Amino acid sequence: MSRKPAARKKPLPRGKSRHSEMAGDNRTAGPVGKRVDPPPGQVQKGVQLVAVDEDMAGQRVDNFILARLRGVPRSVVYRIVRKGEVRVNKGRVKPDTRLQAGDVVRIPPIVQQSKPERVAPGDRVQSVMEAAVVFEDDDMLVVNKPSGIAVHGGSGLSFGLIEVLRSSRPQAKFLELVHRLDRDTSGLVMVAKKRSALRVLQDELRQKRIRKHYHALVAGTWPNSVGRVNEPLLRYEMPNGERRVKVSAEGKESLTLFRCLQQFLGYSLVEASPVTGRTHQIRVHSAWAGHPIAGDDKYMDEASLKAFRAIGGQRLMLHARALEFTLPKSGEAMKLEAPYDEAFAKVLDELEQRSKGTH
Repeated sequence: MSRKPAARKKPLPRGKSRHSEMAGDNRTAGPVGKRVDPPPGQVQKGVQLVAVDEDMAGQRVDNFILARLRGVPRSVVYRIVRKGEVRVNKGRVKPDTRLQAGDVVRIPPIVQQSKPERVAPGDRVQSVMEAAVVFEDDDMLVVNKPSGIAVHGGSGLSFGLIEVLRSSRPQAKFLELVHRLDRDTSGLVMVAKKRSALRVLQDELRQKRIRKHYHALVAGTWPNSVGRVNEPLLRYEMPNGERRVKVSAEGKESLTLFRCLQQFLGYSLVEASPVTGRTHQIRVHSAWAGHPIAGDDKYMDEASLKAFRAIGGQRLMLHARALEFTLPKSGEAMKLEAPYDEAFAKVLDELEQRSKGTH
């Protein structure tokens, strides 16, 4: 009995292999099996198999995927998980499934918006930021952020503190902000070097076990009778889109503790310790008490701002002076202090000289 000859396999296009066709590439499938490039401004990644290490353990699957597919809408991530395209150890999972060390996560091919090229921080700004590091261990670092530098890029800024640190430390696998400071506020900012440390420190913040102490130069004589301001704060937008905050019964509960440190002619240096962590909290609570922070172009009246500029004041006089916390791994108690920058110290020196009558 004769046997039919084996069917010949269809030849592959030049440059292709059976393996590459099975694995997929970075282009989308078009009509009649042809491959076409993704639309302009978009990129497509092939299948990714990501091994979960100890530092990634404990994350939800949806958050894990979102972190690796930046720019992809959350709805898309939920859809590919629900359809079973995301697998953990080759099995289907739910979005809230917690990952464990040793798991292997399959991320399917998906089109992403290509990221516009950003201006890279120069060597000088990288050197300035590295010199501003006041503490570092295997889990975290603390930076004395200069005034005028945002903690992250965006809103017209090419880069901020975190982007500068990532540029100066290309070997670092993980660098994330633990908390934030306003662009014009100087002082201590915590940065996690491991996801496990980030979780611990942010939980400590939520439990109010990390103490922050700011120094602020405020207009007028701060009364010793005002040791706390407990007024709810509400965020709102100006007609031009600028973000502002005001005291309002509709706002969120907010508490700041105050202590007067030094009196000058027309100004007071106070310590402000926020118990809650609302946007612009110290700035708005100070202004509500009748003593806005010097140099605050959002919450200080024009006449007071002009008078401050007349004595050489050029910056917002708010500085994150001290942090009290425990190290994520060892539990050792830490207290760090950051010195004033030249502009802040110069204003205090000028006021001290004026108070002594030497000017």
